[in-house]
Amino acid sequence: MSDKIINTDSFGQKVKKLIRSIPRGKVATYGQIAAYGGNPLAARQVVRILHTSSNKERLPWHRVINRKGQIALKPGQGYEMQKQLLQKEGVTFNDSDTIDLKKFLWKK
Repeated sequence: MSDKIINTDSFGQKVKKLIRSIPRGKVATYGQIAAYGGNPLAARQVVRILHTSSNKERLPWHRVINRKGQIALKPGQGYEMQKQLLQKEGVTFNDSDTIDLKKFLWKK
């Protein structure tokens, strides 16, 4: 018998745990979450997981943004709410509505 610990979490479970661990006032990118979850090419899966699980699992969905440091949601489709939630946590946006990833990007 091996002493090796086997991680049996699915990619979706890993993604949800990662999103829950993003601290207040920090953001992560879809691709970053995918990479930390073990599949760096699965940014779109992260989007799907957020879309289907955010409400029922109370994920801090607003802390996940695109790789350019911008909110991916369109105005009128959640953009304003996400921006407001991030600003409430102290995340700032520049004149082009971009977040400074050097300052606010979460590093695991």
